[in-house]
Amino acid sequence: MPSELAGVRDDKRFEIMGVALDNLSHTDIEARVMAAARGGEKLLVANANAHMVVLSQTRPWLREFLARADITFCDGAGVQLATLALRGKAIHRTTPTEWVRVVLDALGPEASIFWLGGKPDVVKQAAKSFEARYGVRTAGTQHGFFDSSPGSRESLDVVEAIRAARPNILLVNMSMPLQESWLAEHFAQLPPCVAITGGALVDHAAGLVRRPPRWVANMGLEWLVRLAVEPRRLWRRYLLGLPLFGAYVLRYAVLGRGIQP
Repeated sequence: MPSELAGVRDDKRFEIMGVALDNLSHTDIEARVMAAARGGEKLLVANANAHMVVLSQTRPWLREFLARADITFCDGAGVQLATLALRGKAIHRTTPTEWVRVVLDALGPEASIFWLGGKPDVVKQAAKSFEARYGVRTAGTQHGFFDSSPGSRESLDVVEAIRAARPNILLVNMSMPLQESWLAEHFAQLPPCVAITGGALVDHAAGLVRRPPRWVANMGLEWLVRLAVEPRRLWRRYLLGLPLFGAYVLRYAVLGRGIQP
C-alpha cells in the first residue's frame, strides 16, 4: 500500500454491511490520487453505491476486492444513509465524475490516461474531450466489447496493451461488477498506475450524459434523474435493487448480518 495512505486507511476505514469503506472526502481522494500518479505508484480506487453493496452480499470475491482496494469510497446517498442508520454517522459521499475532473485539471499533461470500456466511438470521443479540456495525454483506448472473462486471450491482450502504454491513470469504465471482476483478475499484472473504477464516467466525458445539479445529488435524488434518462438500462437496478438494498439494511439493523455465503 502506498506510504501516503498509511494511517489514513487505518483511521478512516470501516466496514458496513460486510463492505469495507473509506470515510474520505473528495479532496482527500484527489490529493492521494495526484500524489500516486505523480510518484509512479500503483493505486487501486474503487467505489461502492447501493447497487454494489447489494451485489456484494452474495459475492464473497467482490467483498474481498473492495477490502483489498487502496481506496473504496462511498458513491451514493443510499450507502451514506445506511452508514448513518447502522453506524450512527454519515460517511463522506462523492462520485468519480466529481473528483476525477479536478485531478486531471491539476495534472494536465502530467496525466497519461488509458481508457478501458465503453462503446468504440464513445471511448475515443471521451479521450479527445479530456485532451482538449484538461490538456492530458491519451496513452491508449480500448472499448468494452471484448471477451473480459478470466484468462481470455482478449483480456490478456488488453493487459499487454496497457503494459506497453504505461499510463499513470487507468480509467475502467464498465458495468458493475464487470469492471471489478476484470481488475480483480488483472490488477497484479498491470504496470504502476492509478486504476479507477469509473462506470459511466466515459459517457459523461463524451458528453452523452450530464450530471444533474449538485442540489439534486445532495437530496439523494440523482438516481431518479438517471432512471428518467436511461429507464431501459437502469430500471432493474433502481426499481428492484433499491428495495432490496433497504431490506438488507433492515436485516443488518435487526439481526446484525446479511446473506453472506
